[in-house]
Amino acid sequence: MNHMEHNLIQTLGQLKASNYISLSVKDELRKNLIQQLQNKDAGFEGILGYDDTVIPELQTAILSRHNILLLGLRGQAKTRIARLMVNLLDEYIPYVTGSEIFDDPLNPISWYAHREIEIHGDNTSISWQHRSDRYTEKLATPDVTVADLIGDVDPIKAATLKLTYNDERVIHFGLIPRAHRSIFVINELPDLQARIQVALFNMLQEKDIQIRGFKLRLPLDVQFVFTANPEDYTNRGSIVTPLKDRIESQILTHYPKTIAISRKITFQEAKITESQKATIEADGLVKDLIEQVAFEARKSEFIDQKSGVSARLTISAYENLISSAERRMLINREKSTFVRLSDLTGIIPAVTGKIELVYEGELEGPAKVANTLIGKAIKTLFSRFFPDPEKAKKSKTASPYEKILDWFAEDHHLDIPDSLTAAQYKKELMQVDGLNDLVKKFHPKLSANQTLLLMEFALHGLAEYSQLNKKYLDGGFGFSDMFDSLFNTDDEEDEEDDEQTDFR
Repeated sequence: MNHMEHNLIQTLGQLKASNYISLSVKDELRKNLIQQLQNKDAGFEGILGYDDTVIPELQTAILSRHNILLLGLRGQAKTRIARLMVNLLDEYIPYVTGSEIFDDPLNPISWYAHREIEIHGDNTSISWQHRSDRYTEKLATPDVTVADLIGDVDPIKAATLKLTYNDERVIHFGLIPRAHRSIFVINELPDLQARIQVALFNMLQEKDIQIRGFKLRLPLDVQFVFTANPEDYTNRGSIVTPLKDRIESQILTHYPKTIAISRKITFQEAKITESQKATIEADGLVKDLIEQVAFEARKSEFIDQKSGVSARLTISAYENLISSAERRMLINREKSTFVRLSDLTGIIPAVTGKIELVYEGELEGPAKVANTLIGKAIKTLFSRFFPDPEKAKKSKTASPYEKILDWFAEDHHLDIPDSLTAAQYKKELMQVDGLNDLVKKFHPKLSANQTLLLMEFALHGLAEYSQLNKKYLDGGFGFSDMFDSLFNTDDEEDEEDDEQTDFR
């Protein structure tokens, strides 16, 4: 019912006269989804990459009027999906004014609502609840109690009203009864103690509540949505079998399957200010590199794959990347700037905080693992822009990288800290013989900024293919000849050890 109509209905008699049809929450979701599908409305706005997998399964579950378990690793939009189900509820529903559990006036279940209707009949006062208020979410933790979820006896109420504990009126209702006719979400279900899960199962199955030995039959009308991480089944707890059996639809979520979808998610979620958008240019290459870091992390032997690599990694990394460029721009008092590869050192705090390392990863150290992931991402994307350096080396024709490598072989080295001004950055890159020519040969139509970015990218790519030596500076990178690195291994290892300490 819409806002205008519900304003006119203030009593039970008026509600009956309006021919209002009362539906259970599951029937209501089903009715509105049917309408949405028939109208070809999109639904589940902002959920990307699930059009052919999760969303159809979710819609099927809603049509089947099922309770739902969303099963997947962290950062797979499980909670967001649950929150968006609210949009499938009616805009407003009526309830008996003053009811703690928002009783349906045409189908009351609490003592209070029955009593109000018995006394006032058709003059019983009706209020209206907006769909935004019909969503309750609880994070399952081991300290959650039956009292939190279901309720407890209130001794002060019993004493004040001079009632025995065997009276419904002395109960202080928990979260689930207060979610009557609503969507109730329990996140991380396996973290809930087994006895609490059994109490939940009882509510799903029998529709009764037991509080301190007092059995109260309350036919609650709740759409349950549970979320769980498969890792939790082994590490922290499990879903008790009878409860799992009662959750009719289990839907598996997943990470984005392509860079393009992953990138859309990042830009939808990243909080970039208007001034950052106006003054900082980020090329598609650096945007794809950020996404590729997450893809590399999801197959890295240093990272616990059962724990997963959240989509929040790329979101935080992109925000840090933009902020690193902004910081340089502000320090150098420049009016605008563009993101460079040297800014990638700024994403390391975002990466290290989002990955769970296995034993081998711990030995390497989080900062070194993050740098390894950045390097692998660069190597993966390199072939999209330039020929494979290894194949070029073996080719009978002259390698396009020959001049560049010769320049470094003549005892030149190049440091690109992230603090360089635009003029300094250009000057440093331009001094490398053949570097500008390489980019112009394969990408002649780029802007000046894009050309410089690809020049820097070419150096990183050659380093990842072991044609150049790359060292990590405090905020930036340095490049030199491979032979130079062979004679300075001890110094570099000491430097790297110092850097690990600094990063941590």
